[in-house]
Amino acid sequence: MSVLLVGISHRSAPVAVLERVAITDTDRPKLTDKLMASGSISEVMVVSTCNRVEIYAVVDAFHGALTAVGEVLGEHSGLEIADLTKHAYVRYSEAAVEHLFAVASGLDSMVIGEQQILGQIRSAYAASDGQQASGRVMHELAQQALRVGKRVHSETGIDSAGASVVSVALDRAAETFGGSLAGRKAVVLGAGAMGGLAVAHLGRAGIGGLTIVNRTRERADHLAENAVSNGIAATSVALENLSDAVAEADILITCTGAVGAVVSIADAHLALVGRDAEHPLVICDLGLPRDVDAAVAQLPGITVFDMESLQRDPAAGAAANDASAAREIVSSELSGYLAGQRLAEVTPTVTALRQRAAEVVEGELLRLESRLPGLDSPQRDEVARTVRRVVDKLLHSPTVRVKQLASTPGGDSYAAALRELFELSPGSVDAVATPMEIGSLELVDDFTASRTDLRSDSYPGGTAGQERSE
Repeated sequence: MSVLLVGISHRSAPVAVLERVAITDTDRPKLTDKLMASGSISEVMVVSTCNRVEIYAVVDAFHGALTAVGEVLGEHSGLEIADLTKHAYVRYSEAAVEHLFAVASGLDSMVIGEQQILGQIRSAYAASDGQQASGRVMHELAQQALRVGKRVHSETGIDSAGASVVSVALDRAAETFGGSLAGRKAVVLGAGAMGGLAVAHLGRAGIGGLTIVNRTRERADHLAENAVSNGIAATSVALENLSDAVAEADILITCTGAVGAVVSIADAHLALVGRDAEHPLVICDLGLPRDVDAAVAQLPGITVFDMESLQRDPAAGAAANDASAAREIVSSELSGYLAGQRLAEVTPTVTALRQRAAEVVEGELLRLESRLPGLDSPQRDEVARTVRRVVDKLLHSPTVRVKQLASTPGGDSYAAALRELFELSPGSVDAVATPMEIGSLELVDDFTASRTDLRSDSYPGGTAGQERSE
């Protein structure tokens, strides 16, 4: 059994697609039931946030499961499979596990290091478990992902990585205006987590006026209301009024997470109308990928700071170091998890082999007793002990060694060799692989704080798909 991930996130799809695919708490049970009804899916966990929808499934047939997930997502979103394919990414086996660990660590979030995702993964697992859609594999995967996330947050400074980037961007902007943003006017394009950080930093910098713009007006309104409650002179406008808002501003901070450019060369030209040399425009493009058309930086009167230039700053470089340290932790934890899983897979085979040996020994002892009925009890017991010791010694080295080898890449082949050599049927192995009781267990975590096609014929089984470049 392997883990399949099919996802769509802020890194792969525009907001309009994310809105179509979004899965609410009300939708989740119905979609989970449909996925579990597939003959190739045995466990399911659905992670859905404002920036991502990811379906993790334990599967025994890659192509069939991928087709099932694609059909369920297509029916739910009303999108054709070809449209989903443009924006979806697929991970399989080890790559799916690695991705979940990275997500839990905040490495794949719009604001690097944000902690909210841990609670969202915990809720996703609880929902899955509540529907009896989570077994041993999903339980262990979710449990380990939460442990990895907590370790990353406790051992690195990744929590402040996003804030560091915003701080560096505003320091650069302040230098352009003589060292201070006090009394200046700013526009924040994007009302997500990064937008919230930008608003907070601008407030502390003494910004004179603030306009928040977002594709969904309600979210812009909410962020503006929060800013006002914290003493910041803020308002919100619809996205179609972006050019008018920027025309009156000194600073534009973009952090939408959109796939394509949101601020075009035409928008920039409109913002420059009526400006003089004493009234420059500074743009801090915090989007990944970038929100601002690259040609905008060539216009006179506009200074653009993008993520590439900001990350060269020592302060942002420290944040990058924290992210690198987090990735090293994810890599180390992934290796340990995979080794444990491989060992768990070979253990039933070893147990079945020892059971087979015990059955042979007992059968031969019974045969001996029928042939030599005159043996007294001490003699019979000594013969039994001797035979068992011989069998144990013969089996000790190969069973210990196969467990050691099972923890290495490709280790499952050694268990297969044992089954073949000793004629252990799949049924005999399954009989000793007692499923782990999940219902009474709880997660230990209490933390609250180029792409692959969805079409099954486009993905070779057994290898990890590659997400579109970010």
